Amino acid sequence: MATTGAELAFATSPAEAERPIVLALDVGTSSVRAILYDALGRQIRGAESRTPYQMHTLPDGGVEMDPDELVNMTCRNIDGVLRNVSEIGAVACSTLWHSLLGLGGDGRPITPIFNWNDTRSRADALTLSQRLGADWLHARTGALPHSSYYPAKLQWLRRTRPEEYGRVVRWVSFGEYLYFRLFGRTLCSVSMASGTGLFNPSTCSWDQDVLERVELEPGSLSPLAEDGESLTDLRDEYQARWPGLRHVPWMAPLGDGACSNVGSGCVTKDRVALMVGTSGAMRVCWRADRVQIPPGLWCYRADRRYALLGGALSNAGNAYAWCQSRLQLDGTATESTLAEMSPNGHGLTVLPFFSGERSTGWADQARAAITGISLNTRPVDILRAILEAVSYRFAAIYESLSSFVARKTRIVATGGGMIHSPTWMQIMADVIGLPVVASGVPEASSRGAALLALESLGHLDDLGSVPAPLGGVYEPSSDRHQRYLEGRRRQQALYNLPIARANQRELGAGGPQ
Repeated sequence: MATTGAELAFATSPAEAERPIVLALDVGTSSVRAILYDALGRQIRGAESRTPYQMHTLPDGGVEMDPDELVNMTCRNIDGVLRNVSEIGAVACSTLWHSLLGLGGDGRPITPIFNWNDTRSRADALTLSQRLGADWLHARTGALPHSSYYPAKLQWLRRTRPEEYGRVVRWVSFGEYLYFRLFGRTLCSVSMASGTGLFNPSTCSWDQDVLERVELEPGSLSPLAEDGESLTDLRDEYQARWPGLRHVPWMAPLGDGACSNVGSGCVTKDRVALMVGTSGAMRVCWRADRVQIPPGLWCYRADRRYALLGGALSNAGNAYAWCQSRLQLDGTATESTLAEMSPNGHGLTVLPFFSGERSTGWADQARAAITGISLNTRPVDILRAILEAVSYRFAAIYESLSSFVARKTRIVATGGGMIHSPTWMQIMADVIGLPVVASGVPEASSRGAALLALESLGHLDDLGSVPAPLGGVYEPSSDRHQRYLEGRRRQQALYNLPIARANQRELGAGGPQ
């Protein structure tokens, strides 16, 4: 998609940028970025460095990354962006939620980074559900027993790698390890802690009852940072490498999903963020002390003031990419063909669980299924059916969220997985039955981290006071919405087949809504 006028209006040159300038780091599942923003939340033109990468996938469901390799990649991107501007007022950091690695007594990695979509602990999630109760864990932590979260991963490591597990002194996210390398100490924000499955989002503290039940000492987790807490004492080697950052405050790393909501302007109940990247998420963020968490959804934190409620899909943009790669579809030609196809007109029914299921059924062991294939089925039919199927899963999340949002809400779409496909944007609007607005923010997570840093340092009065650019609006059609309701019913019927229901009964989390 070409750069829009809205995006251009929210960018500025280094000379015209309002001070202070924030260096925002964004370490995601598939790339590392370093981007500069000014005090008005505008991206500074020409001041960006990025490196795409792929985590290592294993046949048994493992998804890993060497932590030092990712640190070095991040540092090289800082090198790249500082060539353009040296006057930095603060450093903000958005990092991938749910990542886990173990450090030894010297602070060096004992384990690789285990990513959120590493599913090797799915049997341990089932055991936790049976032993502790899915509802009990969900009510206390806002997270269900699932391989995405720390409790299942820690139990899996204790069971399968006891010697390695026993050498670990502290369990951290990647962002915490990055800061240990840079500063010699670990610091965990409320935002990062809220995505672990060990944190109570109402008390904003590590949940001692949960830690006791999963046999984890409180001292094996990093201390929690206060909102706005920063570090300034870079190790000597990094002071020499980046002299312009020597006395600059580095804000504690934040969860990328929370940053994405803030960056796209979705910090009130009348704006719901719909993000489609490698994975997908739908989230509402608002000021709240406590939240009653509905079944099938999670509750995290942006900070101690802002709660984040929503659901996540393990399969979103990666499902689209799978189709393009395995079905050998040309992007431009495919988009044109997709746009000409009738809603739910392919005769296919799809469960799009290539990497298992998160919201709303949380069936780790689920896998993709396609029924209705005939001799007339084309690759593009399969793609269209998968895009519709992913949209059905987002519609289920929205239905669970609907009681928490304003009556007249706006869905704001972000992420390159969907926003570059007008056809998928229209499908999403028609399936959910509400207008979907394309975000004009090219990098929502890094922008959100920058805005949170500006607010913490007193340069921004309120997160909602900074406008976020918006692009085109995709209005739903009632006729197409009705056709998609039939597709959703077929998907539900396929999900409810005995083998799928057996998976759900074992997990104890309930099926899709």
